[in-house]
Amino acid sequence: MCRSLSLRFTEENLGDFAMPALHLRLVGLLLGFSVAGLIVLPAEAQTCATQKFSNNKLFQHCSDLPTLSSSLHWTHDADGSLSIAFVAPPAKSEGWISWAINPTGSGMVGAQSLIAFKQTGSMTVRPYRLKDYQSVEQKNLTLEVSDMSAESSGGQMMIFATFRLPAIWTTVNQVWQVGSTVTDGRPVIHDTQAPNLNAKGTLDLVGGQTGANTGGDSRIRKRNIHGILNAVSWGILFPVGAILARYLRTFESADPAWFYLHAGCQSSAYAIGVAGWATGLQLGSKSKGIQYTTHRNIGIALFSLATVQVLLSPYIFAGLSCN
Repeated sequence: MCRSLSLRFTEENLGDFAMPALHLRLVGLLLGFSVAGLIVLPAEAQTCATQKFSNNKLFQHCSDLPTLSSSLHWTHDADGSLSIAFVAPPAKSEGWISWAINPTGSGMVGAQSLIAFKQTGSMTVRPYRLKDYQSVEQKNLTLEVSDMSAESSGGQMMIFATFRLPAIWTTVNQVWQVGSTVTDGRPVIHDTQAPNLNAKGTLDLVGGQTGANTGGDSRIRKRNIHGILNAVSWGILFPVGAILARYLRTFESADPAWFYLHAGCQSSAYAIGVAGWATGLQLGSKSKGIQYTTHRNIGIALFSLATVQVLLSPYIFAGLSCN
C-alpha cells in the first residue's frame, strides 16, 4: 500500500524552510554576473583623426575599426597602389599586431598578412600566409608589397606598407588581429573572444569607407541568447526546483502543491536548457577551426544528466510515496 511521508514541524524544519530564500538570492547574484559577462559592449576609442606618425606620413582616409581598439589609414591611387598604416595596441606589451588582405574570402584562411612585433628590442614586420586556423607560414605574399616598416609608441604598434593591387579592384576584404605572445620569433595564436573573431570587414577603395563584418552582430546575439537560456535553465530553474522538492515537501500543508511547483520548474528548466543546448550546437557548427572543448563537454554532461533525471523522475517519486 502507498502511504504519504510525514514529518513533524520543528525548529530545525523552520530553519530548513528559510534556506530557499538564501539560495534564491545567491542564484540571482550568479545570474547577474553570468549575464554581465555575456553581453559584449563596444568600447573602442575613436582616435584615427588625431593620430600622428613619426615620419609625418599623411593618408587620404582613415577609419576607426569596430574591434580591438584599432584604426586604419590608407591612400589608394588609380594605378592600384594602396598605402596603409594600421594602428592597434597588442594584447600584451610583448605581443603582436596584424593587418591582412584576403583575396579569396572574408575570413582568416587565405589572408595575405603583415605581422609586426618586437624582436631584440626593435620593431619588425614580416609577411605571412594564413593557411588554416592553427598555423601561419612566413612567406612572401602573392600580392606585391613594398615599403614595409613598423613602429611602436604609447602602447600602440603601427604597420606601414604599400600594396600593388589589380586596378580593377574597388573593394578588398580586410582582416586585422592582435596577439599576446611571440615565441622564438613566431606569433602565437590570438585569443578567440568576440572582438577577435569579428576583426574583419571590407575596405572600399573608391568611396574611402570601411565596412564591418555583417555576420558578427548576429553571432553575438546568438551567443548572448545561448548564455541567457542556459543561465536561466541550469542557474535558476533547476536549482529552484530542487529547493522546492527538498524543503517544501516537509510541510503537510504544502502537499501536493510542492510537487506541481517542482515539476513545473524542472520541466521548464529542461525545455529551456534544450533550446540553449541546441543554440550552442548551432554556434559550434559555425565556428570553423575554433573549439571550446571544456565548455562543450560541460554542456554535454549537463544535458545528459538532465535527460536522465527527466526520464527517471516518475520512478523516483513513486519510490518516495510508496513502500
